[in-house]
Amino acid sequence: MRVLIDTCIIIDALQSRAPFAEAAQEIFIYSANKQFEGYITAKSVTDIYYLTHRLTHSDAKTREILNKIFTLFHLLDTTALDCRKAISSEMSHYGDAVMVETAIRSEMDYIVTRNMKDYTKSSVKVCDPAVFLKLLETEKMQ
Repeated sequence: MRVLIDTCIIIDALQSRAPFAEAAQEIFIYSANKQFEGYITAKSVTDIYYLTHRLTHSDAKTREILNKIFTLFHLLDTTALDCRKAISSEMSHYGDAVMVETAIRSEMDYIVTRNMKDYTKSSVKVCDPAVFLKLLETEKMQ
C-alpha cells in the first residue's frame, strides 16, 4: 500500500503534539517496519524543516531529524504539471490540491491527514491517522 503522509502528521510525531502524537508516532513505527510504503512530498520537507528548526534552534539537529525521516519515508517530487492541475481543482486549499495532484501522478492509494475537511473533493482516498491505523491492523490480520 502506497501512502502519502501529510505534513501535519510528521509534525505531530516530531513535536509530540497532544492529543495527536500517539497515532502519528505509530504511523512512523509501521513505516519503519515496512508495513506500508510511506511517502512525503519534497515540498513538505521545507515546511518540516522550518517548523522543526523553530523548536531546535539548530540547523545541524534539524538536518539530523530530516535524515531520520528520509529513512522512514520516500520522497515524492512535486512537478510543474501538479501545480498547474491544482489550479483548476475543485479543492478550496491550493496547497492540498497540489498534494492530491502529486498523489494521483504518483499512484498513491491513500493520503493520511488530520485535515479531512480540506480534502473532501480529493479523488485519492483520504483518511485520518486513527482510521489508517485500523486499516493497517485489518490488513495485518488477513
